[in-house]
Amino acid sequence: MFRRSFSSKSRAGKTVKASKKKYDEQVKEKMQQKVDDRADNPPAGRCALTSPIITIVVGREQRLFAAHEDVLSISPYFRDALKEKSGEDGPKQLALPDEEPEILSCILEFLYKGDYYPRLLHGKRRDSWYLENAQDIDHSGRGSSEATFFHPVVEGVVLRDTVVYCSAEKYGLEELKRICLRKQGLQIGIPADVILRSARYAYDNTPDSESRMRAHYLSLIIRSRKTFKRSGTMQMEMEVGGKLFFDLFVAMCNHMDDLAEIRAKRTPRLF
Repeated sequence: MFRRSFSSKSRAGKTVKASKKKYDEQVKEKMQQKVDDRADNPPAGRCALTSPIITIVVGREQRLFAAHEDVLSISPYFRDALKEKSGEDGPKQLALPDEEPEILSCILEFLYKGDYYPRLLHGKRRDSWYLENAQDIDHSGRGSSEATFFHPVVEGVVLRDTVVYCSAEKYGLEELKRICLRKQGLQIGIPADVILRSARYAYDNTPDSESRMRAHYLSLIIRSRKTFKRSGTMQMEMEVGGKLFFDLFVAMCNHMDDLAEIRAKRTPRLF
C-alpha cells in the first residue's frame, strides 16, 4: 500500500506536517472501518448469528471447523447438504474430505465478512485496487498473505486464489469468484511453473462452461509468451496435453487474427 505525505495549515499560516505514526494510525483506522462496515452490513440475504452451530470435518487430517447454519446456507452447496441432514438426531455435521483446511478458512471468512485475508481494498486517489498488507508477513493469525501455497493433492505450489476460486465454483459463490479473479490479477512475479500448474488445476476443477478463470490464464500466457516459450515446464506440460493447450492454441490463433486485422486497418491502400 503506497503512502503519500501531506500537510495541513494552522490558523497562523504555518505548514504543519503530520507525523508518520499519526498517518499510520489513520490508515489503520480507515482499514478497520472498512472491515467493520463489511461485518455490520453483510451482503443481502445474510441472517443474524442465532442459528445452530454446524461442525465441519475437513481434509485428510479431519480438521474441525464450526459455522452458523444460516451463514453456511448462503452457499447452495451447503444449503442442500444441510437439508439432507435435517432429519438426523443430534448436532449436524458436514464432512469435506477433499477440501483443504486453508481454503475452507477463506470460504468461511468470505461467508461471514464478504472477503478473505488479505482483503481487497480500493484506493480512491488512484482509482485502483490493492491487497491489504499483502507485502507484510502476517503474524496476527488472521490468515496467510502469501499468493501461493503447497497443495498436497497436486504435490506442488499453486496460486491460492485459483484454488479458492475453484471451491467457490463448487459451493455456488459467484461473488467470491469475482473477488478471487480480481485478487489474482494483482499478483506479480509468479514463476512460470506455478502459473502452469495453477492453470491446469483450474481446468481440472472447473466445468467447461466456466470461462473467466480459464480465460485469465490463457491471456496471461499469451501476454508472457516470450517467457513461456523458454520454459522447460511449458514443454513438459504441452507434451502431457489436455484441453488447456487446445484452448491456448485457439486463443493464440485468435490473437494473431486480431493483430492481422489491426495491421490491415493501419496500412493505407495504394490503389
